[in-house]
Amino acid sequence: MHNLGLLFDVDGPIASPVTRTINVRSIVTDLVAMAAAGVPIAFITGRSGDFIRNQVVEPLCDAGLGEALEKQGARMFGVFEKGGAWAAITGAGMGEVTVDESVAFSPEAVDAVRALVRERFADTMFFDETKRAMISVEQRTDVDAETYKEAQPRFESAAFDLLTGLGVGLRYGERSTPDASGAVPFRVDPTIISTDIESVLLDKDRGAQRAFEYFAARGPLPRRWRSVGDSRSDYKMADYVHDAGFEVAHVDVRPADGILDRPYDVITIGDRIHDEAGAEFLAHWRRELELE
Repeated sequence: MHNLGLLFDVDGPIASPVTRTINVRSIVTDLVAMAAAGVPIAFITGRSGDFIRNQVVEPLCDAGLGEALEKQGARMFGVFEKGGAWAAITGAGMGEVTVDESVAFSPEAVDAVRALVRERFADTMFFDETKRAMISVEQRTDVDAETYKEAQPRFESAAFDLLTGLGVGLRYGERSTPDASGAVPFRVDPTIISTDIESVLLDKDRGAQRAFEYFAARGPLPRRWRSVGDSRSDYKMADYVHDAGFEVAHVDVRPADGILDRPYDVITIGDRIHDEAGAEFLAHWRRELELE
């Protein structure tokens, strides 16, 4: 086993935030080679299990992931919806998705936001029907970034009013409305291409913990880890690893949003960002580990 483990956000370092697919072929082949060499790899994402199955695991399987994961010591895991769902990824492909129902919304709340998008915001965004623990609304791929950026806060404000009107305890920026018990168990969390409405218990550190538990049950853990992401919340993957006593560095593939001050190293990939930076990071480690 190589002394390296990897925790990846998906949108940004692996999948293009523009096309939402893996566009750089070397990302696929390098991930397969590293999995075959025994590097434990986890995808820790706000995306749904269906998205990861179709847009990440399927291309990896086409490149030989099944055979790679049959090798002794090979481990891969997926954590979706920021820890609200998860699944093993093995030589047989991605397994059944488990959902943490304790952090999920009621069907009434889901239906209300779906109707809001359909009736008022369908020209710029769509309701993500694949999410099972959180509510997500995403920028349409035929809508430019500036148009979406103008519509996004209007949607978020309308969704906040709608859900709090249904009795949901919700936080959105400086606005916070408790539920009948006085609790605020949910939050509105914007990204550059979507808005997630989610339990406050969900985040990338929770996802990292679940991945570590899965890997540890199947063999010794490497002492050296790298987490890779494009948002400030992705640093929480490395926060968890550092707090657990392992050596870690975080690779920020969108540092223009601001590099956070952390007690571990933060790495940037020159002037490369998003999946170009992710591809260069993987190529570096494939060379470093001397993998064919």
